[in-house]
Amino acid sequence: MQIENFKIFADLVETKSFSKAAKINGITQSAVSQQARAMEKHFKALLIDRSQKQFQLTREGYQVYESAKEILHVYDKLDSDLQELKKVISGTIRISTIYSIGLHELPPYIKKFLHDYPSVNVRVEYRRSNLVYEDILHNSVDFGLVAFPLKQRQIEVIPFRNDRLVLITPPSHPLAKKGEVSVAELQGQKFIGFDPDIPTRKAVDHIFREHKLESEPVMEFDNIETVKRAVEIDHGIAIVPQATVQQEVKAGTLAMLTLKGKEFTRPLAILHRKGRVLTPAMRKFVETLGLELGAVGG
Repeated sequence: MQIENFKIFADLVETKSFSKAAKINGITQSAVSQQARAMEKHFKALLIDRSQKQFQLTREGYQVYESAKEILHVYDKLDSDLQELKKVISGTIRISTIYSIGLHELPPYIKKFLHDYPSVNVRVEYRRSNLVYEDILHNSVDFGLVAFPLKQRQIEVIPFRNDRLVLITPPSHPLAKKGEVSVAELQGQKFIGFDPDIPTRKAVDHIFREHKLESEPVMEFDNIETVKRAVEIDHGIAIVPQATVQQEVKAGTLAMLTLKGKEFTRPLAILHRKGRVLTPAMRKFVETLGLELGAVGG
């Protein structure tokens, strides 16, 4: 029995999906099934209750899963400790991030990190916010980056930074020359919004409710790039994170206005699975983001 067997089985249990476990480990779905049956043969016990429609472990399967987690934790700790002893900073870091952070907040940090630690590979996946949490829970990635982080029992949330929310309009829009505008002045305007389940959209809806502003978006999109393009061609105006529009404002394709009153911000955070052993490379990545190692644990 090899360490890979325990990892594949643990991934299968945590995702409750043969296809997802296969994707995480870079193998075929049938290979995951064969690994599970090989473990059952090795331990002479049925581990998965195949009489149920949904994925379910037997009592023996649950015991193997709990022990597999302990074995994998000890193995990861040993691997990390040996790398520390050898002063080796290498390996692969897998990141799941929402579009706006991955495209506009993360690149300078990754550029610096790869310059300082060229032996490390960084893989970035762009995902909707709910899928970032799923990736962390399923151990598909090492870190997640989200806005308006939610507290979950199995996830460590480390505050990263706050990004200001601003109004964007086409340069030809009547509001474009004002520089700043109150939320009340936005009554009657056509708005471009994010999809209703996206956290930044929920925050914008909350701002509108606070100011008793009634507004139904004329268009809704799932990512910041499409929102910006819709505003550029004068389909409406939008409230977006400031960091995501710097390039367009500089190029003159969008006008940016601050919102009067209290500063409206969106908090960003880095996520990782609680109890996860952080390799030296992962710790250095956290340091590159300007975060305290003491806040990360592991």
